[in-house]
Amino acid sequence: MTQSLLLDGKIAVISGAASLRGIGMATARMFAAQGAKVAILDLDETAASEAAAQLGEGHRGYACNVTDKESCVAAVGRVVAEFGGIDILINNAGITQPVKTLDIDPASWDRILDVNLRGVLYLSQAVLPHLQKRGGGSIACMSSVSAQRGGGILGGPHYSAAKAGVLGLAKAMAREFGIDGIRVNCVTPGLIQTDINAGKISPEKTTEILAGIPLNRLGEPKDVAGAFLFLASDLSSYITGAVIDVNGGMLIHG
Repeated sequence: MTQSLLLDGKIAVISGAASLRGIGMATARMFAAQGAKVAILDLDETAASEAAAQLGEGHRGYACNVTDKESCVAAVGRVVAEFGGIDILINNAGITQPVKTLDIDPASWDRILDVNLRGVLYLSQAVLPHLQKRGGGSIACMSSVSAQRGGGILGGPHYSAAKAGVLGLAKAMAREFGIDGIRVNCVTPGLIQTDINAGKISPEKTTEILAGIPLNRLGEPKDVAGAFLFLASDLSSYITGAVIDVNGGMLIHG
């Protein structure tokens, strides 16, 4: 007896997934391998399309600025027109900035909050009516260990605030849309090795960080992708409003 794929026949939208060594693309690869048709959304349509092409036939890439509600609605409309519907949304798009509290200027605050928090709202607003039409679905949002521990590695306080906001927004959407069979959950990664932080942490700092991680290694994009796969699949059919830590045990306190 052959085992069925976890996302067989599902249509998944993943934002911020054009970076080939990022968490979004690792998630897209894992979803495609488990039978999903994937729509990659990113600022650059060419990059999104090229990333989708790497997944094989039947996957697509579209331009989408998550901070622009009309852009979100337009991109989601294109996905529905080409794929026929949406079952899964992964709110992955995000940016960071390593500054201290007193150095956060108004433009930086707006930029970090807009992409990381407003973007989750706008893209979810665009997708939710389509999940309602399908009779249910799964939304998973990218938060961060920074929201739980108050930053301290790469993201500034505005990044921590935005990612904490994602936790609250996701729980509120989970409460509101559970009646529609729509589950909304979050993933809070620790330090994951991606292009965003490549070369930004010294060997000495890495050693110091590892001392606080029981699993004694930094995370890889596929580690986070696995959590997203679980939340997108029916394995988590009775889980909503939850937060899954993917940080090697970083938050365990003695």
